[in-house]
Amino acid sequence: MALIHVSNLTFYYEGSYDFVFKDVSFKIDSNWKLGFVGRNGKGKTTFLKLLMGKYSYKGTIMSSLEFDYFPYNIKDKTKKTLDVIDNINHEYEFWKLCRELSLLKVSEDVLYQPYNSLSLGEQTKVMIALMFIKENNFLLIDEPTNHLDLEGRKLVSNYLKSKKGYILVSHDKDFLDNCINHVLSINKANITVTKGNFSTWQENKQRQDDFELAQNKRLKKDIKRLDEAKKQTASWSDKLEDTKIGNGPADRGRIGHLAAKMMKRSKATEFRQNRAIEEKTKLLKNIETIDDIVLKPLKYHKEYLIRANNLSINYDEKTIFKNVNFSIKRGEQVALTGANGCGKTSIIKLILGDNISYDGIINMGSNLCISTISQDTSWLKGDLKEFAVKNNIDETLFKSMLRKLDFKRSQFDKDISDFSEGQKKKVLVAKSLSEQAHIYIWDEPLNYIDILSRLQIEKLILRYKPTMLFVEHDSFFIKTIACKIISI
Repeated sequence: MALIHVSNLTFYYEGSYDFVFKDVSFKIDSNWKLGFVGRNGKGKTTFLKLLMGKYSYKGTIMSSLEFDYFPYNIKDKTKKTLDVIDNINHEYEFWKLCRELSLLKVSEDVLYQPYNSLSLGEQTKVMIALMFIKENNFLLIDEPTNHLDLEGRKLVSNYLKSKKGYILVSHDKDFLDNCINHVLSINKANITVTKGNFSTWQENKQRQDDFELAQNKRLKKDIKRLDEAKKQTASWSDKLEDTKIGNGPADRGRIGHLAAKMMKRSKATEFRQNRAIEEKTKLLKNIETIDDIVLKPLKYHKEYLIRANNLSINYDEKTIFKNVNFSIKRGEQVALTGANGCGKTSIIKLILGDNISYDGIINMGSNLCISTISQDTSWLKGDLKEFAVKNNIDETLFKSMLRKLDFKRSQFDKDISDFSEGQKKKVLVAKSLSEQAHIYIWDEPLNYIDILSRLQIEKLILRYKPTMLFVEHDSFFIKTIACKIISI
């Protein structure tokens, strides 16, 4: 067992006036399985890179351990997978690698294939296997679930459950619940470490928030009372000072002395009152609020929006799937599920009018207004105003959506290409929510998005019941939202 000591950690990016961390202190046991949670843009990946020594900082991080970070930076993905592995760690033992791959249900055959020919899920599993054959390393695993389907997530979660000594960044509630025993949480005002899985942390956080809300109510009353008392003190002093002028008593010297004495006392009282207000205001700071988001979907005039009969999709003269039947009715939230590569995104592209080779019948309602979220965020650039104009959405509404998804106003002036992956995804979510549509078609909308924002989106969908077709690998989201599942 070893400890990681973080003391008075302070960090901000060069050229920025916003602290990412300020005087943060905590300890981590190297045997723990830590889930790392917090809002997008709060510094989870930054902290992992600080542990790796990537940035300069103030304060201390003390540990006898070496850190290993996922995902690895792979420069040439055209090489054979074994060569890629050898470039990362040429001292590994082959039998140990094969053992870990078998636990992750990955065939040894992939080792002899070009790395870029592997599916993204296979690439993830190979790299995780490589991490766990190293000894005496503390592992920093940054969002491994984004390229894993439902079965892949269950498999990797069970694999991590059997291991120890890592910090895991993930926004998948069920994934975290299964494999962690501590939670490292970036809150609004501090960083905390608590024992238990994500659900335990969430329950404790809710109790703490409820307590703080009640405390805040009392504090706000105290602040109001102190503020009124401060104004009253100043008023008394001013009134006595005024008696030195005009038709007051003849003994102006005595009144002046009393006024000065009262002014001195009032200043001392005001100082104490200001300090009390400041101290109480400092306590009003650590509650995570989840603002309600408004959606105004259009109501379609017919019951069925989309119908498919005996649908088969072909790609490069190969049939991906065949004879699939489904329908989407007005007001339904439909999940499209299946393993990676089974054709889910192809169905979405076909619905959206892309040139996809298919057999069978697909009927689309006439004059459908469709709002979409794509998997890809690499094309996002420019400022938010330009983005709103280009996509013909109301800029004020769009930015209001982003504010409710925990964007700071300071973000509004930055280029979207500089946003974190979670923030980029929120840009696409806010765009879609700003559009009035008959059906919302979302392809893996929650990748990189923090759990609190997922809860906002879930609440929104449950409240407004928009017609939806979505692909998502978050099992909790599917269980909560979907009223029907199309399984490919």
